[in-house]
Amino acid sequence: MRRKAENKLKVVAVRVDPEIEQRLRLLAEVTGRKQSFFLQQLIESGMGAMEEVWLPPAVLAQVREGVLPSPLSTSGATSDLFADLIDQNT
Repeated sequence: MRRKAENKLKVVAVRVDPEIEQRLRLLAEVTGRKQSFFLQQLIESGMGAMEEVWLPPAVLAQVREGVLPSPLSTSGATSDLFADLIDQNT
């Protein structure tokens, strides 16, 4: 079954430490699944927790109702949500 243009999966690139990449590759090789499968599982299982921490309550309520507000940034780039955490740890 072919996906419609609006339902196509999107590609997201992320940089990870070499140790994490090696663990992901090992997991994929041993199980016979693709790395993308495990990344998708991680994202889906952690998205709710991330939204609870980072989204304002009004936006979180919209998301839980199935309404996805349009992104606030129109420049095409989003700010690093973890910049404050990184700054605190350095």
